[in-house]
Amino acid sequence: MNYLAHAYLSFNQPAILAGNLISDFVKGKQLNLYPEDVRKGIILHRAIDSFTDEHAATREAKNIFKPHYRLYSAAFIDVTYDHFLANDWQQFTDDSLSAFSQEVYNSLDKYLDVFPEPFRQMFPYMKQQNWLYNYRNRSGIERSFAGVVHRSAYLTDSQTAFKLFEENYNKLQQYYVDFFPALHKYAFNTLQNL
Repeated sequence: MNYLAHAYLSFNQPAILAGNLISDFVKGKQLNLYPEDVRKGIILHRAIDSFTDEHAATREAKNIFKPHYRLYSAAFIDVTYDHFLANDWQQFTDDSLSAFSQEVYNSLDKYLDVFPEPFRQMFPYMKQQNWLYNYRNRSGIERSFAGVVHRSAYLTDSQTAFKLFEENYNKLQQYYVDFFPALHKYAFNTLQNL
């Protein structure tokens, strides 16, 4: 899952949210450098990623991108799932997604001192460009795909990924529908046991 899902699956707990969003920038034993509740968010993020990667719907969804993007297919699926979450009327209306996004940015502002440097540098762009809300729009997904390519070691083309997303939109949406309720339940139960 990408930033919107990790924020949503922090269940309105600010320290968990901070850990959940910085987790990709925290390697190995660096985990022990963080306050306990932030550590729980980092651990929750890792559990969410493992569950997502192992789920049958995600494995099938990755096959859409795999011929062109191999290992990076998972990153494109993460962005895709955030798009469908942003447009899931059982989770968000347009107004509630906008309010949720602002609440996340405001909450994260209080944790700037624990951000790893790469996340600290990225966070102002996330806020200014309102990444969380813009997962709702296809143009936001196109930019997010370009971001995946920009951060990758060897990819150069994001347009093929966006074309695959457009061509397989309904199929990808069904993978999300088959997957997300199970992830929500898993994340909630995991957090209760941390």
